[in-house]
Amino acid sequence: MMTTTTAGLDADALIAAAREQTGLTDLGDDAMLEGLHVLIDAINREAKLTAAAQGRWAQQITATLANRLQVEHYLAQHPALLDAPVEKPLFVFGLPRTGTTLTINLLNADPARRCFLRWEAFNSVPPAAKGALSSDPRYVAEQARLDMMLKYAPHISAMHHEDADSPTECQFSMAPSFCAQYYDSVLHIPSYQKWLFSTSYLPAFRYQKRLFQLLQENEGGQWTLKNPWHPLFLNDLTTIYPDAQLVMTHRDPADVVASACSLVYQVRKMFSDDVDPVEVGKSQLRTFDLMIERMMAYREKHGADSIHDIPYDAQLRDPIGEMKRLYARFDTELTVEAETAMQAMLDANPQGKHGKHSYDLADYGLDRAGVHAHFRDYTERFGIACRA
Repeated sequence: MMTTTTAGLDADALIAAAREQTGLTDLGDDAMLEGLHVLIDAINREAKLTAAAQGRWAQQITATLANRLQVEHYLAQHPALLDAPVEKPLFVFGLPRTGTTLTINLLNADPARRCFLRWEAFNSVPPAAKGALSSDPRYVAEQARLDMMLKYAPHISAMHHEDADSPTECQFSMAPSFCAQYYDSVLHIPSYQKWLFSTSYLPAFRYQKRLFQLLQENEGGQWTLKNPWHPLFLNDLTTIYPDAQLVMTHRDPADVVASACSLVYQVRKMFSDDVDPVEVGKSQLRTFDLMIERMMAYREKHGADSIHDIPYDAQLRDPIGEMKRLYARFDTELTVEAETAMQAMLDANPQGKHGKHSYDLADYGLDRAGVHAHFRDYTERFGIACRA
């Protein structure tokens, strides 16, 4: 068994390391410092990292800070980029494991759209040259890293697979503001979760928009984004993007909770040898309850049709048909070229291509009947079919 480390991370030291690494000093909006300090404190007190994992997190946070420094420096040198609009961005969200990945991959096949790609989330500067989103040296390096990870941790890919030029969760554009559900998913940091649930997300969305304005310099299109966790902060999202198009996916919550718990548990075990599966289950329920509560409050305020809904089962039965419904909802033309590309993507990526993801609610102190009872108001409101 690996031993849990006792020495802590130091926020100021990580900032200094990023500045030394890049030769840059300006991190932009100081609001990001609050999230960084809350995160570091929570990691030191609660995450029970192994010694190896602590080193990896020091490297990861330093790299995140370095990327932010480079983004702010590039924008300072190219201020005209901030005059270009981010028009009608489409955001796909829903409880995790409800088909958000399938939805974004279908939309990504449309050449008129611009998705936030995995490699550029972590190495954003300079923006890709025209036509180089799948050939940039940073793409090549990230794909090599992912291929190695697939070799050593194939079970993670079976749960959630991404290539270097796959659309990634746009919370990774919020992570450099240290206001992202990602951290709470992969680590046991309840004090950070408490902060995340009560903070303003506006600074994170302001930075995100600046990043998109940089990335679209040579490769534009309608920004089309995915992040399951957006129901936590729809009001702040639409404050920054008042013309945003909102899309929510829905699935039997017993399958959602089981699959999400399994993924969170397996990833947390990569960083700690003391992970409580029952606490994972409780944490996921807390998060999902708040997501549903805030999503419903948003609909109450803006109208039931302010969010376009996609049932998971309908999407699996007729994915192109669901895309036609979505395009019609937002008065967007689904071109023959886009539809053909979507079908080609489906043909090349059958369900289970990267392995089968197996999971059991009982591992997390839960059962199907109990989860169905817990979410009954939600499932009845959206007509979600639940399997006993």
